[in-house]
Amino acid sequence: MRVDNRSLRLEIEDQMKLHGYSLNKVAELTGINAGNLSMVLNGRSRAMTIGHLDALAEVFGKPPGWLYELYTEECISDNKLSRPRLIPYLVRCAETGRVDCIESVVSKILDSPKNVSIIFAAAEKLYENGRLEESACFYQLVVDNIKDNYSEFMAISRYRLFLITQGTDEEKNWKSVIQFEPFRRRLPEYLQLAALLKLAKVCYSLEKWNEVERFAQELSELSSILYKLKMVKEVSVERHLVYYFGMGLLFEGAVLEKRGLYQEAKTVVQHYADLSWFEPLDGSGWQEVEGFKVFAKANLYALEVLMGNASILDEYADYLESLDQLNEILSGLETIVKSANTHGFCIDHVLQRFADAISQFDCFVDDLINSRRYLWFCYHRAVYEFTKERHENGIKETIFCISLCLEMKRYEDLARCVALFEKHRNYASETQVQYYESIRLWVV
Repeated sequence: MRVDNRSLRLEIEDQMKLHGYSLNKVAELTGINAGNLSMVLNGRSRAMTIGHLDALAEVFGKPPGWLYELYTEECISDNKLSRPRLIPYLVRCAETGRVDCIESVVSKILDSPKNVSIIFAAAEKLYENGRLEESACFYQLVVDNIKDNYSEFMAISRYRLFLITQGTDEEKNWKSVIQFEPFRRRLPEYLQLAALLKLAKVCYSLEKWNEVERFAQELSELSSILYKLKMVKEVSVERHLVYYFGMGLLFEGAVLEKRGLYQEAKTVVQHYADLSWFEPLDGSGWQEVEGFKVFAKANLYALEVLMGNASILDEYADYLESLDQLNEILSGLETIVKSANTHGFCIDHVLQRFADAISQFDCFVDDLINSRRYLWFCYHRAVYEFTKERHENGIKETIFCISLCLEMKRYEDLARCVALFEKHRNYASETQVQYYESIRLWVV
């Protein structure tokens, strides 16, 4: 049942009487100026804010969200909406789980299409506060209620939903790419850079090399245009503009590597090995430049190994150890084991050297990019053990790969691991065969 605007204040007055609090006592306990509180409670010239209501709820020992169902009349009166009160109200409703209040007020807000900006502002505030799940509901409302696909609100909402939905489920990740990709160029430039980089990363994790190449090239091109327009300092981005330019090149080189075009990849790597020309560079810019030098050196080592140069294995291992970064060690070892299988290297000493690091790789199971690197390291290691006729170790590694595929929901990779098991099935124990048979129904 709808109640009038005064009902909210009557409830508060009843609580003051119940607790025996004077107006001055309530002002003292809430920290609200007594004069302001008087005007708020009397409804004279000063409306109640959601912050006031939360402070009063705390003083009276009420749970978060107390009387929110009555607060809507502070926000909407005579069909007029108060944006300054509605936005924080929606945010607090989401934070306190008052979905009923959100549903009630949103229908009124969306009576006029122009008011979708209020929904968008609430979504952005929740997103900034780290309330991603709650913000997603508001962004979806924006998407569902804006008719103009070229609206900046639409593009940003699509982008936020793309970011929020990323996880370890490859099918959902790919679906989110498809839904967001058409809107990437409609974002403000500062978000375009971050969006293109994220698209490249997600597609890399999905091994969609054509898409990675396209987004990486767009990232490099946009960064280059902004650089030529001398907008290095003007573009408001999380990191220096040189970072986005370098990452575009890095992903271009990575795609060439995955396609087996190692010489072409080396050329691209050499381009980002020295980005000191990308001026002006402040402290953060120089730090990014130094970071790309490290990436370039590691990737040039990797390309040499992939091309069959076994003479630099120990030098490469020394370099990986000097970095003391688990993700770089994982990336390097995956390359080394893969190359060992291709070119017949013996890398037992390398694997022994990094045994402690390898035992920590399971921390990457939920990592967008490194989870697949971890899986493929394990797969290549299983193949390596079989080539060395250490069949018991090979079976153990293959079984572990199968369990990883199931945990990560990587069913295409699961089929490859199962094929490897089938090839060496005769070396498996009865227990291992029983485990394998129990998961066969998962294989497509």
